[in-house]
Amino acid sequence: MSALEYARTQFGLTASLHFTFVMVTLGLVVLVAVMQTRYTITGQEVYGRMARFWGQLYAINYAVGIATGLVMEFEIGLNWSGLSRLTGDVFGAPLALETLIAFVLESTLLGMWIFGWGRLGKRLHLALIWGIAVTALLSAFWVLVSNAFLQHPVGYALDEHGTARLTDFGALLTNSALWFALAHAVSATMIAGGVLVAGVSAWRLRRSKTDDFELFRRSLRLGIRVGLIGTFLTIGFGYAQFGWIDASQPMKMAGRGDAALERQAELVQRFGPGDYLVSGNVGVALGLMIQIANLLFLVLAVAQALTFRDTLIHRRWARPMSWLLTALVPVPMLTAIAGWFVREEGRQPWAVYGLLRTADAVSPMSAGALRWSTFGFTALVVALVLLDWWLLARAAARPPGEAFAPEPAEQRQEVLV
Repeated sequence: MSALEYARTQFGLTASLHFTFVMVTLGLVVLVAVMQTRYTITGQEVYGRMARFWGQLYAINYAVGIATGLVMEFEIGLNWSGLSRLTGDVFGAPLALETLIAFVLESTLLGMWIFGWGRLGKRLHLALIWGIAVTALLSAFWVLVSNAFLQHPVGYALDEHGTARLTDFGALLTNSALWFALAHAVSATMIAGGVLVAGVSAWRLRRSKTDDFELFRRSLRLGIRVGLIGTFLTIGFGYAQFGWIDASQPMKMAGRGDAALERQAELVQRFGPGDYLVSGNVGVALGLMIQIANLLFLVLAVAQALTFRDTLIHRRWARPMSWLLTALVPVPMLTAIAGWFVREEGRQPWAVYGLLRTADAVSPMSAGALRWSTFGFTALVVALVLLDWWLLARAAARPPGEAFAPEPAEQRQEVLV
């Protein structure tokens, strides 16, 4: 493999694995906020215990996921210096805002939320979890603003040295490649969070129908409902992007036949000589993503119907659906990776569409150096993913005790002494 191929493989693998953390983080935080809102309004302790139980899983995934994000930051700086030199002043601005929001504001609010259980007023504590949810969504927004510039560069001008300078920040925020993609990605996180909660709840209910039955019964119903709504929205916002893709990146959906050759000729006239045909795997990933999304919608619709009178829990003939929900936990994340593959691989050979070719964006490094960094970074991120899911599985298997709750006063006094 060449240095370019190693650089692309390295970033593709680590970015895809990092995105699994993002899916769980964004999907769980809104669900936890909804649970705590019900607890604050109704005063029912079961909702508070739900928020603490699922909040543990959210906090674990968030903490480990930060490390995988740092790996990506290193890779961008080390492997893609050409991209940073030419367009860093433009796409780096939203990434800087994302870093400040994700690592400073969101992390600060999360720490206050974890240590604020039983110590802060219910309404103030509720405001914290919703603040975390909002900052998490803002982080996703700024990442998509940056990515949308790579897909459809706007709001810039080239200076006398050929470097892109930001001239219109508002154009970045109104980029035609941004809003449907953002809605599509956020909706996909709803599927991931909903299916995770439903799958784990179904597993816990199969293990025991006495311990914490009500907690997992309500979690199961909420997870299925959110997953179903998220699937419907994801499919809709996915199809809504087809018009823009056909107009702005026509090769992405052209396939490999006569239509692709016609588009190739058009792009040669537009951008000059070059091979603009995308990998045939893009069409495979697109078709796979669409079919899995449709099947998920069907499964979750049936599961939603089976929640009527708790048929899914009490009827033996409905037991296969319970097992299926648990087996589906990783499927939304794998499907989302296929979606990112379509979005990123489908714009090749461009790092910034129509402005900077990927071959010109890579750092001047040897294939040997990139080979070893690919092995090292990928092994590190894979280890973090395995650690994350091991910790999540352990936390999900434990009884939903009083996570984050303060110690009794007498115990705190003993600790102080």
